[in-house]
Amino acid sequence: MGGAPLRESARKIGPALAVRAARPFCVPFPAVTIWYSPVHSSGLAVAPNAMTRFDISDTSESSLPKTKQVGEPNELTKKTYIKELNRLQIELVKLQEHIIEDGLKVVVIFEGRDGAGKGGTIKRITETLNPRVVRVVALPKPTEKELTQWYFQRYVAHLPSAGEMVLFDRSWYNRAGVERVMGFCTDAEYTEFMRTTPQFERALIRSGIVLIKYWFSVSAEEQERRFLSRIQNPTKRWKLSGMDLTARTHWVDYARAKDEMFAYTDIKQSPWFVIDADNKKAARLNCISHLLGMIPYDEPEHQPIELPPLQDDKYVRTPEDEQNFVPQRFI
Repeated sequence: MGGAPLRESARKIGPALAVRAARPFCVPFPAVTIWYSPVHSSGLAVAPNAMTRFDISDTSESSLPKTKQVGEPNELTKKTYIKELNRLQIELVKLQEHIIEDGLKVVVIFEGRDGAGKGGTIKRITETLNPRVVRVVALPKPTEKELTQWYFQRYVAHLPSAGEMVLFDRSWYNRAGVERVMGFCTDAEYTEFMRTTPQFERALIRSGIVLIKYWFSVSAEEQERRFLSRIQNPTKRWKLSGMDLTARTHWVDYARAKDEMFAYTDIKQSPWFVIDADNKKAARLNCISHLLGMIPYDEPEHQPIELPPLQDDKYVRTPEDEQNFVPQRFI
């Protein structure tokens, strides 16, 4: 399920960012250029000649081949993937420090079919970051109490405070997907969701939240291959739920639901960005590089760190034979 043809328009991600982006589009790697414009206190972007360019196609320190033309995708080897992932994860640490320093509130939504690679991408984003700053929210099905609440209420409770980034591994868009297809909501509830969501997201953005939405698109053939891999791998079998299997019998229904969801919620203030996820490693790099391009950040300034001298006194430790040690089966 790819995106529509590229259409560029000025848009704002959060109250202080003016971005020229596509609506919706498949995120390429590594050649994506996004322009940022400083914004006056009036909320109006300054003249174009004051714009600063953040180009995530700048691979001067990258391990990617230099023979490709700009905008042409590069084929990934395992060695290149590891090196490039390491480079991007270093940039994520810089972004994290910028979020803390500037008190940003960032929400990133990950949606897509089962087995599309959302969880693997989230894992690569968070594995070098501080879990107190960058949180993952993956809510289970609503409780009986939550079913009586305003639909968005249980998600609002997990929104970020200043200096935080929250990654939603599935989100309020459950109502437009699984709930719609499997009949877990009424037609009236679905219609109200489609009417309310654009207003809800605009309110989040006006409150100062940077909202970024990704849709991971995977083919039926690739999803089947990944499902079979999970069935055969005892360490991954838990990832395959009964609902995942049932969803395969509703493949077209989910495609229709996704298209309807985009028609209502792909708004200029919070557009959907589509990730071609058949190659999961490329999808991870594409998503991370694009995410880094959505929020301008500077190289953090670090003061020199010196280790203080170790405390030295005459304290006598408890004898080792009075402590319970884990057996050393590996040395």
